[in-house]
Amino acid sequence: MDDHQVAAEWRLPDEMWERIEPLLPRLRKNRKGGRPWIDNRKIADGIFYVLRTGCQWKAVPCEFGSGSTLHRRFQQWVQRGVFRRLWKAGLLEYDALKGIQWEWQALDGAMTKAPLGGEKMREEPDGSGEKRYQAFLAHRRRRGAARTGGGRGESA
Repeated sequence: MDDHQVAAEWRLPDEMWERIEPLLPRLRKNRKGGRPWIDNRKIADGIFYVLRTGCQWKAVPCEFGSGSTLHRRFQQWVQRGVFRRLWKAGLLEYDALKGIQWEWQALDGAMTKAPLGGEKMREEPDGSGEKRYQAFLAHRRRRGAARTGGGRGESA
């Protein structure tokens, strides 16, 4: 294996790709020319690499394409509902295999924003850390201004 090749376990298996590919938008040729689009399989491998590893887009191995291209295509797929369709297809397949008790479900708190609740039931804090920091800086300025000698390392 080449040092610059990503291990096969970071790529989508062929069986999974066959399920994902029909849910992705088709690549269009640009009438004005320009660079051809990077293959959806390569983009999907790169996007799922980022999602699985948590690395930054710009830190993705170059064999997936540039980080900017991956991020742009990820944003396009989010806007077009690709990941929602993938989620739905996965749920339906799991339901067919194992069954989902649709009558009783729980939603994970990480799936939605916390609702904006009523009024605060506590007192406001005494002061912010910012005020303490500003007071510290003012104290440091006064002390430094009282020194004589003019420069660093010089005695008074």
